[in-house]
Amino acid sequence: MPHEQGHESAPSGKAEKVSGSDTDANDGWRVFAAELGLRIHRLRVEKGLSQEAVAYRAGITRFTYQRYERGKAQSESPANPTLKTLLALSQVLEVTLQELVPSPVPDLTAK
Repeated sequence: MPHEQGHESAPSGKAEKVSGSDTDANDGWRVFAAELGLRIHRLRVEKGLSQEAVAYRAGITRFTYQRYERGKAQSESPANPTLKTLLALSQVLEVTLQELVPSPVPDLTAK
């Protein structure tokens, strides 16, 4: 995925103004959010559920769920679901939170 990081390194122009470590953390989160989206999509399809069914059972809108599957927030920045939403999705998809969340996680403490 290195070519994707270079391709999307400055979607809003803000990445050019931050330090290298901040850019690395942002790129790490972007990759993480995309992988989370792929996982919830795969699990949903394996369970034979619609996006609407998963969203309803998890207590979120279908639009929000669709964004999570795409790994994007409304502003096209990486998705950032709450812990409550992640727990609800893991319950609806009948997996543990550990199985839902991609590994390894990005280092968000990089400054």
